[in-house]
Amino acid sequence: MERSDRRLNIALGIGLAGLSVVPWYRIESGFFSFDWFGNFPNGSNEAPALLQIFAHGRWTLAVIALIFAVGLLARAFKVSRPRSNLLIAAGAAGIVFLVLQGLAVGFTGWTWTITEALFGPLADGQPSMGAGAGLVALSFVLMFSFGLAERGVLRGDAFVVASIALLVFLVSIFVFYPVGSMFIGAFQSFDGSFDPSGFVRNIQDPSIWSLDCLVGGNRCGVAWRTLLLAILSAFGSTLLGLCFALVATRTRFPFKKGLRLLTILPIITPPFVIGLALILLFGRAGVVTHQLSNLFGIEPGRWLYGLTGIWIAQVLSFTPISFLVLIGVVEGVSPSMEEASQTLRADRWRTFWKVSLPLMKPGLANAFLIGFIESMADFGNPLVLGGSHGVLSTEIFFAVVGSQNDPSRAAVLAIILLFFTLSAFLAQRLWLAGKSFATVTGKGDSGAHIALPRSLSIGVHAIVIPWILFTLVIYGMILFGGFVRTWGLDNTLTFEHYQRAFSFSFENGAIAWTGVAWNSFWTTIKIALISAPLTAAVGLLTAYLIVRQRFVGRNVFEFALMMSFAIPGTVIGISYIMAFNLPPLEMTGTALILIACFVFRNMPVGVRGGVAAMSQLDKSLDEASLTLRATSFRTIRKVILPLLRPAIVAALVYSFVRAITSISAVIFLVSAEYNMATSYIVGLVENGEYGVAVAYSSLLIVVMIVIITCFQLLVGERRLRRENRVATAFIPSAAPQEKAAS
Repeated sequence: MERSDRRLNIALGIGLAGLSVVPWYRIESGFFSFDWFGNFPNGSNEAPALLQIFAHGRWTLAVIALIFAVGLLARAFKVSRPRSNLLIAAGAAGIVFLVLQGLAVGFTGWTWTITEALFGPLADGQPSMGAGAGLVALSFVLMFSFGLAERGVLRGDAFVVASIALLVFLVSIFVFYPVGSMFIGAFQSFDGSFDPSGFVRNIQDPSIWSLDCLVGGNRCGVAWRTLLLAILSAFGSTLLGLCFALVATRTRFPFKKGLRLLTILPIITPPFVIGLALILLFGRAGVVTHQLSNLFGIEPGRWLYGLTGIWIAQVLSFTPISFLVLIGVVEGVSPSMEEASQTLRADRWRTFWKVSLPLMKPGLANAFLIGFIESMADFGNPLVLGGSHGVLSTEIFFAVVGSQNDPSRAAVLAIILLFFTLSAFLAQRLWLAGKSFATVTGKGDSGAHIALPRSLSIGVHAIVIPWILFTLVIYGMILFGGFVRTWGLDNTLTFEHYQRAFSFSFENGAIAWTGVAWNSFWTTIKIALISAPLTAAVGLLTAYLIVRQRFVGRNVFEFALMMSFAIPGTVIGISYIMAFNLPPLEMTGTALILIACFVFRNMPVGVRGGVAAMSQLDKSLDEASLTLRATSFRTIRKVILPLLRPAIVAALVYSFVRAITSISAVIFLVSAEYNMATSYIVGLVENGEYGVAVAYSSLLIVVMIVIITCFQLLVGERRLRRENRVATAFIPSAAPQEKAAS
């Protein structure tokens, strides 16, 4: 009972602070700048909610204060059914009315005609919600959760109930609300009024759906070009990833460790840098093009600038991800099943084709899905190599920031892109549904995997070895390109690109960062270091709830969270712009919108890694801790987290790398104050400053390797104490032996 009162006091204290201590509305200069102290508490934008009601006439906030008073009234009761009912009602009503009030009142007054008809016009509107509104919303969510816990939901575990409620609340705000805003934006005009003409015009646009290429025309519509490119890229990266996995696990290839290291490099490389390296090799002034022109008189062409060049760059970029997905699947095929096939007189080729390959279907489906979605979302490579052959991601970008300035067109293109990715996501789940591919059981499974058929072994080596050499040349160009004065014209070695980007000097005993890239570099590192731990924490907490808890709607909860993985970054970017550019939540141009984008875009990877790792931990560990009167929060902190160090490292590394290398969503969300490295490098490429762009990208790769190593050292390794006990008869002479063996 004391614990229930204590946590309720905390929730009510948070709400009281939001109503009476901090500004209710958003501070333009930023809450943590504390510039608002000068006008606090009387300023119309700086006043807390209670003063907004009485001093500035914003009576719509009075209902929120009255609902909160119901929660205060519930505190006067002892833990009982009436108290829990009051908390549940106050929390639910508070959240609903807070959302409705924020959406219904805009800058100039009512945003809905129905509310204006019911209550009459408002004398004044309201800015976007700020710190006070956020604290009160958190208080309502906690009241609702604690009320459910006092009713005995999930065995009365308040931490678990509150975690589920907070995650649902946050995912609704940062995933479903933006996507919903994007759908609504497709049917709105510039003034926000309902206007379906823009949607009808754009959805029927021949440049999107044209099949002219099938009847001898120049090109297909952008939707079909994007779909074809995604299928080809997914197929190519999956095939190459499988070849790499087979070479690494089923052959005597002498450089397996180097092969694994080589596959990591494209993951920590900014996505458009591969395209930039291809230009340095095969562009009109590229090394290979120049040599072919000199030796054979071949006229430099523009074959690289189009779908061919984009496809090569995407396969190079996504093959390592497919390899990492497939290598565990290839190793997980049971040797005993392959031996059983050979015992039945099947040769190695038939065994591989009929036994091994079918058991790899889940991994192949996942690798294809990842390649398909990554290709759909890819923005950097199509921007650098696309030329006049745009894809959906680049067309969305130009519809927002180009001369068109057509938000409705951007929303329609984003909806088409989302339809393609979700269709692939659902098709993969349906294809694997109801099928069993289990090969690992509780029984011992000794033996070694059979060697590949000779013809297949020759084939995969013939694919892998040239691709390895090609990748090495690509990365050689990336490193070398930063030390060349003007690529293709003046190949004199120089440090001027690094000096221009990262020069510094000492002035008045302090370091002056004089290089042009420092501002975006430090901004990128800070935002990545903030978002990575948050992503890992949210992902692992979600994994704990999915694996360890049983509650109504758990499967829907898991599917909804994983949906954000199937939403391309380009769609996330355009939906965030449409959702968070106006009240009730205005975050564009701030660091917060970038952090929120990274956390909820990359969270599914932390969830899947946590689910896989936590499934290996016996539930008896949790039960023993709870039996000793520990809370769920203490059990997670003291028992589970120390055993999840590999999953923590994986989530930290992935989210950190993605925060630095992401471009498809970031390109819409950056501002002059918060400009990310990838956006800055794209600007350099567009201005033809290839040397500085390559130098910046090379330094980013080195920095990521260093920080990833630091993450590994900081978190440490999981240490499991294993004991081998010798079974002996319990006789006096055997007791010391047993003790020593243990």
